[in-house]
Amino acid sequence: MERLARQFKKYFSNGPKAIFIVVLILMTTGVVISKERKRVTVSIDGKNVKNITTFKKTYGDVLKANNITIGPKDKVTPSLNENIKHGSKISIKKAVDVKVNVDGKDIAFKSAEENVGKMLKKEGISLRDIDKVLPSKDTKLKKGLNVSVIRVETKLVKTTKHIPYEVVTKKDKSLFKGSKRTIKEGQNGEKEFTTKIVYENGKEASRKIVAQAIKKQPVSKIIAMGTNSSPTFSRGGSISNGRCMRMRATAYCSSYEDTGKNPGDADYGVTATGTAAKRNPNGYSSIAVDPRIIPLGTKVYVEGYGYAIAEDTGGAIKGNVIDLYFNSSSEVDNWGSRWVNLYIMN
Repeated sequence: MERLARQFKKYFSNGPKAIFIVVLILMTTGVVISKERKRVTVSIDGKNVKNITTFKKTYGDVLKANNITIGPKDKVTPSLNENIKHGSKISIKKAVDVKVNVDGKDIAFKSAEENVGKMLKKEGISLRDIDKVLPSKDTKLKKGLNVSVIRVETKLVKTTKHIPYEVVTKKDKSLFKGSKRTIKEGQNGEKEFTTKIVYENGKEASRKIVAQAIKKQPVSKIIAMGTNSSPTFSRGGSISNGRCMRMRATAYCSSYEDTGKNPGDADYGVTATGTAAKRNPNGYSSIAVDPRIIPLGTKVYVEGYGYAIAEDTGGAIKGNVIDLYFNSSSEVDNWGSRWVNLYIMN
């Protein structure tokens, strides 16, 4: 400054005035320089690492001038293109390496987002409300973090199950003790179940019944159980001389398998006495007997079968064997072969 003042004395004859002008110029220059110079603080991952005095215009310029490298995924606040403000702070969040397993793939990348949820959104990995993320979406990112996205799906499946019918027994004094008769056949009911099945990444994870409803009520089977040890017959008559015979009872119907005849054949469905074979649970049914044991035309009562008339014969019906007529092969199969008490009626 003294040198500059001497130069001004040399060129200006009025010394005091010249010195004043020089000082004024220097002061003005200092003020301008002071205004152009700015101080900023650089923070990396939340830690202040450097205080910088600079004449640069933008934050990007000052970082570049101080050899502070910014990666493509790093986040900088304020933006690199903004003009510097005196006393401001440049915050740099460095991107870290993370790995995401999603839709059967492992994806590795860098991210400087605050947490897992924001990182997934930034990387374009969409999530549905029911999808799971491990660790949770609000977990802060850190180097080497492994994230799993679990795709969740739910299905509602309806199934129907049988409701077994109950068997109800009723005492019946009109039946002999030890005998029984089906009054009403039972029917199974139906119950519908709605099950919620949860799949995670395509594999079943859980299932739970969420609703159930009865679609069809079961119908109870009603069986009359005999209680009369000394029966009297509702259709009249009594046991002749107390005759009760122990017989092996088989069953037959009008099918070809049982009679060797088809519908339309002569004598199809006709008994040996010329009557039509019949099964009448509320009246008299037809049975085949050995006429040497039970004469044709005899009225009888068969335990578990009911009232009957000896109207038919058969090649296999010999001795203490009777053959009970039914209307269908299924009833024949249900009866099978069993020992019963047969009562001769007057």
